[in-house]
Amino acid sequence: MEVNVLNVSGKETGAKVQLPESIFGIEPNDHAIYLDVKQYLANQRQGTHKSKQRNEIAGSTRKLYKQKGTGGARAGGIKSPLFNGGGRVFGPQPRDYSFKLNKKLKSLARNSALSYKAKDNNILVLEDFNFDTIKTKNYIKLEADLNVTNDKTLLVVAGAENNNVYLSSRNLKKSKVISVEQLNTYDVLNAGKLLLTTGAVKTLEEALAK
Repeated sequence: MEVNVLNVSGKETGAKVQLPESIFGIEPNDHAIYLDVKQYLANQRQGTHKSKQRNEIAGSTRKLYKQKGTGGARAGGIKSPLFNGGGRVFGPQPRDYSFKLNKKLKSLARNSALSYKAKDNNILVLEDFNFDTIKTKNYIKLEADLNVTNDKTLLVVAGAENNNVYLSSRNLKKSKVISVEQLNTYDVLNAGKLLLTTGAVKTLEEALAK
């Protein structure tokens, strides 16, 4: 797939890049995408939820009243789950939600998501760039020049960590700047437009060749 290279002003430079078919032109595998997104979201969960069971509640263990003759149900102690302030039955406990996926499956899922983006013409290629200073207005101007301000989210993938661009975009809700190493299925699907720098495309091609 051949794509025109743009400059930071949104104008075509006259150069073109070839996006590898083995990454951007495969038959998407929806189940692989589902598993990878499920893993990504599971890994975001802290799993620190916790409620106290009756053996962890602070309270007296004495019998509240005699077993028989009161006309009421029998009760063994104030820490029973039936009473206010008692322990909780089968409450949440700390746990790890993460699970393992094979590298080949994760790679298939990511390439499937990228292929969907390519199929929908939602990929832009920009020549490598940087900002001299960390200013949000520089990033807003870049979005306006590229005519992507109304999109769901703009995902910028740089060839290497680009600190000034990253810090300039951090205040904006609908923008995310990552390096090629951080590229994942969830972010690709969540983005309206995918903006690749020429350095990012080159890094992807080099990774493919290994």
